[in-house]
Amino acid sequence: MKTYRKELWFETSKRRELKNITPYIQQCLEESGIMEGFVLCNAMHITASVFINDDESGLHHDFEVWLEKLAPEKPYSQYKHNTFEDNADAHLKRTIMGREVMVAVTEGKLDFGPWEQIFYGEFDGKRRKRVLVKIIGE
Repeated sequence: MKTYRKELWFETSKRRELKNITPYIQQCLEESGIMEGFVLCNAMHITASVFINDDESGLHHDFEVWLEKLAPEKPYSQYKHNTFEDNADAHLKRTIMGREVMVAVTEGKLDFGPWEQIFYGEFDGKRRKRVLVKIIGE
């Protein structure tokens, strides 16, 4: 069995942003040489997420509106966490969207369903954060 590990670094220009990272994950898979196995991809920060969904701008807008209804950024005073920071909403949004994804690798390709793509979700951005990619297989 082979293993591969790489950290991908992202810095968003906005506080909240969704970024399709599928091409980065595909590049990692090619570098690994693994043909059959699994890719684990997870955010290494508590205010960021990795998830799978459709790369459609209307849906991305809907995520933003929905998440803001569930965990509004302001007023900051609504959260006990916000004594030294103002990012309690980002922690909650990350919990909703999830920490990681696992994707099967078949014949050297990510084994996706129709329209599936991997996204990095940033909920407290404007600084560098990392995503771990771990690939295991043959």
